[in-house]
Amino acid sequence: MSARTYAVFPTPDELLVDRKGRPYFLWDVDWTLDEFKARLAAGPAPVRDALLAKLMLQAKPDDVLSFVSRAEVASRFQYLASQLGDKREFWAFWAERWRRGDHP
Repeated sequence: MSARTYAVFPTPDELLVDRKGRPYFLWDVDWTLDEFKARLAAGPAPVRDALLAKLMLQAKPDDVLSFVSRAEVASRFQYLASQLGDKREFWAFWAERWRRGDHP
């Protein structure tokens, strides 16, 4: 099952990126969506965790779940929590539910 199937209301593809192909949640780096996906999928764990935390901070929750599964968020949460700022409690709530197998 792809991560995209976990998203309930993801941003449509045509609205996810700007004219240069950059996703809205990467306002501070000049990467295309494909570059972001490649780095998120293939980088070493600390790089992937930093990118996942960036995604969790800057993207809509449903858009996060377009890139990673609920299980990945739950399993990586302990490594991400310190990077989540004011979104930490939101993601902690969901990570704990998903760890327990509660899928609304």
